[in-house]
Amino acid sequence: MRGFDFAPLYRATVGFDRIADLMDRALTADVAQPTYPPYNIEKTAEDAYRISIAVAGFTPEELSVEVKEGALIVAARKAPDTAEKTYLHRGIATRAFERRFALADHVRVTGATHEHGMLHIDLMREVPEAMKPRRIEIGRPAKAETPAIEAKPVETVQA
Repeated sequence: MRGFDFAPLYRATVGFDRIADLMDRALTADVAQPTYPPYNIEKTAEDAYRISIAVAGFTPEELSVEVKEGALIVAARKAPDTAEKTYLHRGIATRAFERRFALADHVRVTGATHEHGMLHIDLMREVPEAMKPRRIEIGRPAKAETPAIEAKPVETVQA
């Protein structure tokens, strides 16, 4: 059961529907989130991030990374093993998975690398020029060209 009603937020704001949807999704998500595969999210610079996912046992060809509808989707499907192997202990899980990460506005994936059983996905937040803060110069009003008024002597009335 959800304890929050976001309807007033939708009625009183314009353009913040993604934030409300994200909050709604976070509060209604299942408590039993999948923990496979383990991953880290780190901030590598002011506007740069890296997601590292442990993908031991997968080759780069068996991994898929794509951005779709504001989400980063990482999936893996192990090719069927044709060789007969007898395991005494099998602790390296190579089951198929799909992991989704919601991306904020203006965050784009800049690259992905696979090394030593880890998949590293680099992300960069690029704020458009129109949204960056900028200083507005305050100008002075232009002098209006008004014709000079000639002064006329005032006549005094004597009684």
